[in-house]
Amino acid sequence: MSNKHGNLSINSDNIFPIIKKWLYSDHDIFYRELISNGCDAITKLKKLDLMGEYELPDDYEPKIQILVNPEEKTLKIIDNGLGMTADEVEEYINQIAFSGASDFLEKYKDKASEEQIIGHFGLGFYSAFMVADEVHIDSLSWQKDAVPVHWTCDGGTEFDMSDGTKDTVGTQITLFLNEDCLEFANEYRAKEVIEKYCSFMPTAIYLSKENAEEEYETIPADEVTEKDKVIETIVEEAKFEEKENEDGTKEQVEVSPRTEKAKIVKRPVALNDTHPLWTKHPNDCTDEEYKTFYRKVFQDYKEPLFWIHLNMDYPFNLKGILYFPKINTEYDSIEGTIKLYNNQVFIADNIKEVIPEFLMLLKGVIDCPDLPLNVSRSALQNDGFVQKISDYITKKVADKLSGMCKTDKESYEKYWDDISPFIKFGCLKDEKFCDKMNDYILFKNLDDKYLTLPECLKVEENADAAKDADSDSDDTAKNAEAENTVSDEDTDSDNAEEKDTRKPIYYVTDVQQQGQYINMFREQEMDAVILDHNIDTSFISQLERRNEKIKFVRIDADLTDSMKEDVSEEDLKETKDALTETFRKALNNENLKVNVEKLKNAEISSVITLSEEGRRMQDMMKMYGMAGMDPSMFGGDQTLILNANNALVQYILEHKDSEHVPVFCEQLYDLALLSNHPLTPDAMSKFVARSNQIMLLLAK
Repeated sequence: MSNKHGNLSINSDNIFPIIKKWLYSDHDIFYRELISNGCDAITKLKKLDLMGEYELPDDYEPKIQILVNPEEKTLKIIDNGLGMTADEVEEYINQIAFSGASDFLEKYKDKASEEQIIGHFGLGFYSAFMVADEVHIDSLSWQKDAVPVHWTCDGGTEFDMSDGTKDTVGTQITLFLNEDCLEFANEYRAKEVIEKYCSFMPTAIYLSKENAEEEYETIPADEVTEKDKVIETIVEEAKFEEKENEDGTKEQVEVSPRTEKAKIVKRPVALNDTHPLWTKHPNDCTDEEYKTFYRKVFQDYKEPLFWIHLNMDYPFNLKGILYFPKINTEYDSIEGTIKLYNNQVFIADNIKEVIPEFLMLLKGVIDCPDLPLNVSRSALQNDGFVQKISDYITKKVADKLSGMCKTDKESYEKYWDDISPFIKFGCLKDEKFCDKMNDYILFKNLDDKYLTLPECLKVEENADAAKDADSDSDDTAKNAEAENTVSDEDTDSDNAEEKDTRKPIYYVTDVQQQGQYINMFREQEMDAVILDHNIDTSFISQLERRNEKIKFVRIDADLTDSMKEDVSEEDLKETKDALTETFRKALNNENLKVNVEKLKNAEISSVITLSEEGRRMQDMMKMYGMAGMDPSMFGGDQTLILNANNALVQYILEHKDSEHVPVFCEQLYDLALLSNHPLTPDAMSKFVARSNQIMLLLAK
């Protein structure tokens, strides 16, 4: 081939400024592009061998070599793939593999910073010009009688191409780095970048410093292979010691055998794992391998709780491993990392189009060769295919969790406190996931026992059945009378029942704070579940929408009938009116809502209740920064419930004109509040001062 000088057929001088400044946000990504090209060339050569069109040498070892030379400010990327002829260089490099260069420039010049554009047009090679002032290509094609090619370009639109001197099949790319990018010729920096992008590429990658002195290592002589360069053989003769026997005779005993070692040129060690764990079948992987892989990839030395191995060939190719990490929520932010690969080439972390948002709390790797990548392989085209992949990942996670709950509930319970934020967040973000997990969400009850939603309902049904049985035995006469009389009141009662037939599931948000309510529940042999995570308010609302037969009610939302004596409102009306007036006056609050009940436990003087709807509205207001608004605007005003069977309440009722009653009213009200939520600093100061005042009264 005669020497050739020409212009790259781009029809513009603007291509290189675009490549250098805008194609990639991270300049180090050129390593990934050029090494990926080398891997592709090797893959194609091996396919030619399989098809019988080319015969690989018996000692062929596919590899990518990276040679850094900080003194010369160069680096070389060498592959032993299929190489290129002069015509192929002309087609793939000089003409740039896309049509309509002007259209390309017009389309991307204003938004190239937003849309990564190289790989789609076969421009990965040109990422070299982001860091190099000049680039050389030396290539020898696999084709018979091929002539080696030498190509050079100094970053403009002109190139020179001539016969080369390369005598082995493959391609060598030499980058003459610009002054701003000399770091990439540093061996340690190069290692860092290659491990970032290329840790699992399918071809072994070796890094060394060009012209560096040889390093050596010593190995047992019987482990030397044909590829090893032996410098010398080191023999250590056997050692003997004299030993005296019981009969007084002496003999020589061998204490260390003869050894033969070989000093060899240090074997190169690949930077990457060409067969990562996710490429293997789950049955061929051990627990220890999963844990080792997790520690290596994520630098997390806390063992993961468990993992899900994705392995799918149809209708698309997808493999990967998702780990559920152990999280100390008190100190750690719940933020995971899902690494996305394409044919073992790292693309990016946490691409939301592929990874469902809630699974980004996990750690893991996903490799999908079928992903429709855009030109730089750094982002995805958002289409229906990508959504199918996302749906599949969600389904596999739900299948794993539900399967564990069904077949290994003991382990599932052990993990629950750690994994529940993932699952609850998933239920909020993905309706299909919520439906699949509906019966496998766990709730811890007051006895620290874990119950599924169906089990919670069963507990409530059993409790209702027991109450009904007690009621039947006590009220036989009333029931008999009711059978003979059908009135408007009965009809109204039936209609009232129809209005809300949902089964209540009672819950606690703070075991210590709501201790009094919990004791009242236990006295009536009632149960509740503990929902103390900040995600739970939204989560239970989601469950109610998807389970129309249930409702979640916090235990301080109201007092259940089982806690009260069977007394009509009419019988307590006079007492309620008197106490309401007394408390409103003492607390200087005309809007205070007061109710009076006869509780079975006479030791309880007062409790505060806040309707479930009102409390959730308050939580929502706090979430959206509206904590200062009046909850009564939304029907969420709290109610002070006084126990007519309590001695202190009776004293206030009988001595409502006493000078001490206002103090007792304030104290009783604050005691009720304390069982419901913490007092404000000002209210707590007054409560302590008032407590001292009451003790002084008692001391007189």
